[in-house]
Order: sequence, then structure tokens, then C-alpha cells
Amino acid sequence: MPASPSTARAINDRLALRLLQQEGPLTAGQLKQLTGLSRPTVADLVERLTAAGLIAVVGESGEQRRGPNARLYGIVADRAHLAALDVRTESVSVLVSDLLGGVLAEASVPIGGDTGTGPAVEQAVLLVERAAKEAGADRLHTVGIGAPGLIDPVTGELRDSAGLPEWHRRLVAALQERLPARVIVENETNLAALAEQREGTARDRDTFVLLWLGHGTGAAVVLDGALRRGASGGTGEIGFLPVPGTGTMPSAADCEGGFHSLAGAAAIVELAGEYGLSAGSAARELPVAALVRGAVATVAAGGGSGVTDVPPAERADRFLDALADRLAIGAASVAAILDPGCVVLGGEVGQAGGDVLAARVAERLVRVSPLATEVRASTLGGGAVLRGALLTAREGAQEELFTPPER
Repeated sequence: MPASPSTARAINDRLALRLLQQEGPLTAGQLKQLTGLSRPTVADLVERLTAAGLIAVVGESGEQRRGPNARLYGIVADRAHLAALDVRTESVSVLVSDLLGGVLAEASVPIGGDTGTGPAVEQAVLLVERAAKEAGADRLHTVGIGAPGLIDPVTGELRDSAGLPEWHRRLVAALQERLPARVIVENETNLAALAEQREGTARDRDTFVLLWLGHGTGAAVVLDGALRRGASGGTGEIGFLPVPGTGTMPSAADCEGGFHSLAGAAAIVELAGEYGLSAGSAARELPVAALVRGAVATVAAGGGSGVTDVPPAERADRFLDALADRLAIGAASVAAILDPGCVVLGGEVGQAGGDVLAARVAERLVRVSPLATEVRASTLGGGAVLRGALLTAREGAQEELFTPPER
């Protein structure tokens, strides 16, 4: 059954807008060539999108011939403003962007563990409001939030999770009440995987698993280009995976004794201490990430002498081997069940370990798994959550705005 005229117009409009988003400003002739639409159809949609305030003339193409055919049309970036939040256990980071994803303001605030629920929510909301003001945004259209914990796959709400502060759940409602704006919440690791697939190390993969290695552990599963959340939204809760070497078993309310006890930040710092390594102080980096980055640099430099009979480079090398042994347990478990063909070591630790740590984990996977599994290091690190939240907010806003009203 052929599409109705209104449906056909909506499809053509969205196609043109997507091309302008991906390619940048285009002339009507270039839109005709890229869409395959007729000249009159392109002229109509350009007029329609201009009247809707979605596109505008932004210059000329530089061709020798001037006039209407040389006009460059581009998306009106300030048609809507977006915000992205990375909500951690003890901090919140935010960035505000225009409709095309251009970052206009960034900010963050620490929230101590002894901060009450009300004050913590107020701090986070004020942070967003200040960032929006700095960006010159009178109103935020859509806010994307990345948070630890389970997201209900039916309602899209952040579920009450053991070990996470109550203000996480209260923040969503507070933002909706104060802004107002459309608010989209997603698990932080899922957003990191989205960012790595669109802008990071997994751009050429439609099936992979991201192993999140930061303050805590987690995993995100992308199969055939789609993010898999599971029946309860809990796909990837690898911190609860029972593993050898912890001496106990995790419980429904506590991941202590699971993979988290091998690969969480505290566990990695303790492991490093066994090899005489300690985390330095880095202003804008997790101590555990600074520790792993330092170990990689020490191994690369080689030589040296230390306070023990074992040279620093050798101690760092042994530490990285021991860490790779632990990470390979999680990676092998994922590979055995899902056969993703690629595991990304994400988060701050994955990025800090880089290709050196990824190669060591890959070497161990070959020994224990019959399934060919490439191991890659994150290129976005902890920043992947904010980037994923921004991508989610942008897509949500464009889904609404890129459907112009009927005339």
C-alpha cells in the first residue's frame, strides 16, 4: 500500500535532516543527489523545513555560479538545547549542548557520602541549572542521564538498587519538576557502550561486549547492533558473577565475592599494593586509573631500581599480568555465553591500561576459550558515559523535532 502524501513528506523531511546532520550544510542540488528525490520535491521540503525553523541558509557553496542554487542549508543548532548527566555514587557531571551536539558548557560537583538525600538532589539540580545558564539555554529540551543500577525496561525508570544512594532515584523527578524537560535515564555502562560504538573503539562492530572497569564493574551487551537489556534490565551485572579467587560468594544484595571483588577499584589498588605499587594523586583521574597508567608507563620505560630487590619495571609487569589474569576471568565468562567476537575494556581503567593491558587479556583468552575474541581498549574511558548520555538526548530530541508539523 503506497504511503499517504503526509507520510511521504515526513519520510523525506527526516531523510533530508539526517543527511544535514551527518554531512553538514548542503545545497538543494546536493540534497537532490543524495536523496534521489526530484527537484520539485526537494524544493518543497526545503521550504517546509525552513518555515518550521529547523533549517536555515548558512552560506553559499563556493561554486562560481551564485544565486538560489548555491545556497547552503544547515540545521538550526540552537533550535533546542540538551543536557547530559553522568551520575556517580559520589559526584555528578553535566554538559549542555546544542541540537547538533556542540558542547556549550561543562561542570561537575562532588557529593559526599554523608550528604542527605534532599541536599544531594538540590546540588545536582543546581549544577544543571547553572550549566544551562552558562550555555545561554533558556530552556532544556531533553536531558539524558547515565546512572549506575537497573533501569526498568518497561517504565524506563531507575529502580531501587542496594548500595546506591536514594538521591539517584529522586534526582529524575526533581529535574522533571524544575526544568521542565524530557528526561531519559539509562544505565551508565549501556551509555558507555553506545558511545564506544558511535564514536570510540567499537565503531566497526555491531556485536561486542563492553566490560566497564572504573570505581565498580559492569558490562554492556550489543548484539546485531542492538543494546540488550534483559527481562529485568539487568543484563551485564557482571559484578555479581561468582568467580574463583574471592573466597566467598556474592548475594542478591551485595556483589562482594563476585567479579567486582577481583576487578573493582578497591580490589585493583589492593592487588597493586602486593607488588609494591601505589596510586599517585591525579587531579582529574581516578586513583586506580592513575595507578594502572603508571604501571604501563613504567613497563614501557624499563630498567630502574626500587626500594626492594625487584626493579620497578618488573614489579609493574607482574602487576599487569596479575590484573590481566583477573580480567580474563570476566572476559572468558562473557565470551563463553555470548560469543561476541570482541570485548572492549572500558571505563577509566580500560582506557588507562590501553593496548598493553588489552593484549595481555587477549593472550589469556586464547588459552582458556575456544572462541576467537578480540580485546580492545576503550578510547573514551570514563567520558563515554557523558558522550552516550548526550547521544541519547540528541536522538530523543531529534526524533520529536525532525517531524515537522503539517501545514
